[in-house]
Amino acid sequence: MSRPLTVKMEKFAQALVKTGNQSEAYREAYNALKMKPETVHRAAHELMQNPNVAARIAELRAAAAKRNEITVDDLVAELEEARQAGLGATSPQAAAAVAATMGKAKILGFLIDKGEITGKDGTPLQPPELVIVIDGKRTA
Repeated sequence: MSRPLTVKMEKFAQALVKTGNQSEAYREAYNALKMKPETVHRAAHELMQNPNVAARIAELRAAAAKRNEITVDDLVAELEEARQAGLGATSPQAAAAVAATMGKAKILGFLIDKGEITGKDGTPLQPPELVIVIDGKRTA
């Protein structure tokens, strides 16, 4: 049985379904005013790796789809219609057809967007060093 989410985790899940943007959802749920964008992105990504958060997001998305009566088949059919329109126009719109094909590939799980956060020199980012200061003296 999954553990219940914290209030902030629930708020993150709700915001993600509403906005579709992990970083924006993180900023809505957590105090991120002083955080760098890459730190927000990394923290949001870590939340997405939490099985309980991921399960809650899936629940919320399923409920939204049901509320709107949208299925994967509906979306694929709409994209196919757009693709055909792009190919069959009096002056074919290749970009529109390709965009529709790519949309179908994403929906069906054939295409997954992946990102990697790196430092300025292209090396992986390291977590910030933990520094403990007691009475003005650095201990670690």
